[in-house]
Amino acid sequence: MHPSAVEVMEGAWRCPGMRDLLPEEMERFRWVENIFRDVCLAWGYQEVRTPTVEHLFLFTAAGTLSPQLLGRVYSFLDWDGWSGERVVLRPDNTIPTARLYVENFPEGSLAKLFYVQSVFRFGEGDREEWQCGVEILGDTQPLGDLEVILLGREILTRLGVEGKVYLAHSGLIRAVLGRTGLAPVEQMRLYDSLLEGQGDGLAQLAKLLPQLGPSVASLLQEEGEGAAFVRNLRSVLAPTLPEVEAPLRELEALATTLEYIGMIPLVKGIMARNFEYYTGPMVEFWAEGGLVGAGGRYDSLVQLLCGRQVPACGFAFYLGRLLSLARPPTYAHGQPLMVEALEKSPEVMAKVFTVAQRLRERGIPVRVALGSGDLLGQGSRLQVRREELVLFPPGGVVGERLGSVEDVIDRLGQGGAPG
Repeated sequence: MHPSAVEVMEGAWRCPGMRDLLPEEMERFRWVENIFRDVCLAWGYQEVRTPTVEHLFLFTAAGTLSPQLLGRVYSFLDWDGWSGERVVLRPDNTIPTARLYVENFPEGSLAKLFYVQSVFRFGEGDREEWQCGVEILGDTQPLGDLEVILLGREILTRLGVEGKVYLAHSGLIRAVLGRTGLAPVEQMRLYDSLLEGQGDGLAQLAKLLPQLGPSVASLLQEEGEGAAFVRNLRSVLAPTLPEVEAPLRELEALATTLEYIGMIPLVKGIMARNFEYYTGPMVEFWAEGGLVGAGGRYDSLVQLLCGRQVPACGFAFYLGRLLSLARPPTYAHGQPLMVEALEKSPEVMAKVFTVAQRLRERGIPVRVALGSGDLLGQGSRLQVRREELVLFPPGGVVGERLGSVEDVIDRLGQGGAPG
C-alpha cells in the first residue's frame, strides 16, 4: 500500500533508520572530512575505498565479526543465473580494508591507510553510519598503537572538539573470562553484563572466581588516570591471575609514553562491546559525554582471513556523532555573488552566464539566479542588463552602475565582496 501525500510529506518514503543530509549538514560533513583527510595525508597515510557489497564469508570466517553484528547485517544472494553466493552490504570497514591489504600489498609490507565510507546495519538508530577511519597493517607495535591515539587526538583538536581518550587492553578481560571455565558464548554474556554495569554480572564473576572477591572484581568496571591506575590494577589482579601481568604491563608502557608526551589518558578495565578481533590495547574517543570513535590492535584478523600473520591496528570516528559537535568556520568566500538577468532575452541570458564564468575564473563564487524562487538578498547581487552591470550590496535596493566585468572585480576587491 502506497503512502498518502500527507505521509510522504512526513517522510514516509525515507527508509527507517536512513538519513538525509541537508546543505548545512553537508557543509559540516565536508569540513570534518577535509580536516580528517588533511591530517591523515600529513601523517603519511594513503586513502582507499572498499566496495559496498562484500562476500558474507569475509565476516563469518573464524569469527571475524561478533554474533551481535552478524545478526544485524543486510545479506542477500548475488544470483548470476547458475549459482548464488551470499553477500552483504558492508557492516564493518576494518575487515574489508584488511581484505584489500591481503589482495593488493606485498607480503611483509607496511600500509598506512585511511577511508571515509559508510557501514550498513539494521536495528535501532541509524542503519547507515558514515565513518572516518585509519588502519595500519604491518609490524608497528608499539609505535603504531601510539600513533593512532595521537593521530585521533590531533583530528579532534583540529575540529575544535574537546575530547577524552580512554585506554583498555583486550588481554585483561580475556584472561579474566578465560579463568571462569565458561563456554565462549557464556563468557560473552557475562562480558556484556559487566560492560553494562549490571550487578548480577559482578556477582556471577565473584562466584566463579571467589579468589577475586567482589571488591576486586568491581575494579574491572572502574576507571582511573594513566599509568598509576594500571599499576593499581596489576598490583591487585596479578597475584591472583598472573595471566593479566603481560597485557597490563603493555598498557602501562603505552600510558607512560603518552604521559611523557603530555597526555594523561583515562584507563578502563572493560571497554568495547564487539571486541572479538582485538588482541591488544584498545582506545575510545569521547566528546561531550558521547562516544565519537574507537579502535585498537587486531593482530589476528588478517590471519583469520587468509592465514598470513600481519600485525595491525586502527580506529574509526563516527561521522554522524562528530557532525553534531563540529562548528565549521564561516564560509571563506561568504555568500556566493548572486548574478541575475534583468530580462529573459537570449542576449541578456547569454551575458549572465558569460559574466558568471569570468567571475568564477577570477576566484569569485557565483550563483546564477534561475527564477523567482531563487534565494535573493542573502549576499551581494549583480544585475545584468543589456548595456551595463549593476552591483547591489547585501540587502541593498540601490546599486552601483558598472560598465564591465573588470569593473565588478575591481569593486569587489575594494571591499564589496559577497557577504
